[in-house]
Amino acid sequence: MKRINEYKKLFGVEKEIDLKLLKKSYRNLVKEWHPDKFQDGDIKQQEAEVQSRRIIDGYHFLVSMAPETKEKNLETYTKTITKEAIADYKHKGLLLEVTFTDDTTYEYFGVTKSVYIKMMNASNLNRFARRSIYPKYTYRKSKGALVG
Repeated sequence: MKRINEYKKLFGVEKEIDLKLLKKSYRNLVKEWHPDKFQDGDIKQQEAEVQSRRIIDGYHFLVSMAPETKEKNLETYTKTITKEAIADYKHKGLLLEVTFTDDTTYEYFGVTKSVYIKMMNASNLNRFARRSIYPKYTYRKSKGALVG
């Protein structure tokens, strides 16, 4: 949740992520912090490199969570969480990363340690996740299956 709030603050997003406004904010920030804008040896150039990487990462992160993106990928997401089994999962802080048998990975935000422990101790991991994780937590697709 901290990462979400940090990026929302960077881009001036109040509540819902609007792709049109996010793109406009992204372009303005990139113009402001582009490393080529600063001369070699300028102390701001190194800061600009760090900021530009942060801006790019934040933009892609928020785009992946935008309602339009989720709506566009809802059919694929629904198929994954209903048809595929959990292959692996990791919990760190309030982030639960779930990898499915189709090699797709989703991140779920705000999952507490107590919910994670209940998940680990559940007699049926997939059923627990379908009832207690997928419908209740903010998510984003973090990695997809490699097509080759």
